[in-house]
Amino acid sequence: MNKAKEFWDNTASNYDKTEERFEYIHRKSRENARKHLKSSDIVLDYGCGTGTITSEFASQVAEIHAIDISAKMIELAKEKAVANSVENVDFVQTDIFDERYKKGSFDVVLAFNMLHTVPAPHSVMQRIHELLKPDGTFISVTPCLRDKMSFAVNLQIQLVRILCKIGIIPIAIRRLRSAELDDLVADGNFQTIDAEKIFKGASSYFVVAKKMQKSSAIVDG
Repeated sequence: MNKAKEFWDNTASNYDKTEERFEYIHRKSRENARKHLKSSDIVLDYGCGTGTITSEFASQVAEIHAIDISAKMIELAKEKAVANSVENVDFVQTDIFDERYKKGSFDVVLAFNMLHTVPAPHSVMQRIHELLKPDGTFISVTPCLRDKMSFAVNLQIQLVRILCKIGIIPIAIRRLRSAELDDLVADGNFQTIDAEKIFKGASSYFVVAKKMQKSSAIVDG
C-alpha cells in the first residue's frame, strides 16, 4: 500500500495530462454513466484520482463520497471541486476497505480506470457488493490491455510491463480481456445490465451491473 500510495502521489500532478490521449474513452464512459444516475443517489467514487468524474457527476446526485489512496490526488480533486463550485462531495484519503463505510451505504459505486490495478480484484468486488444497497448499481470502465490497441499504445504498455517487473512501477497492472471483466462482475454477484467496448487507440470496457442478493437457500444433501 505504501509503495502504491507513493507512486500515485508522484504521478498526481501530471496525471490529467497523461490521460488526454484517451479523452474520447473517458468522455464516452461519463456520458454512458450519466444515464444510470438519479438525483437521489448516494455515490461512492472509488479511486477518484484527480476528481474529474466526481466533479462532473456531483450535480446529478444527492452526494458523493470520493476516495483515493493518494493524498496528492485527493488534494487536486478538492481543488477541482472548489473551482467547479461543487459542495456535495466528501473527499477522503483511504481505500474501499475503510470500516467507516458500512454495509448497504451506497446506491451507486463507481470504479473508473482502476480495477486493473487493484491487488485483489475479487475481494474488491465482494466489498463493493457489501457496500451497495439492495438493487444498488456498480458502474465501471476498465482498460482491456489484452484487447485491441494501437501500435503506439502497445509500445507504451510493453514499457509499463518492464517497469512493473523491475519494481519502478510498484503496482500490479493486469492485462485483462473484456470477457475476464464479465467473469469478475458475475463472480461478485452482479448482473450486467449495460456494457460497451469503447476504442480510441486502446480498448476499454464500460459496464453497469446491478447487485444480486446472495442465495440463502439450504440444499439438503
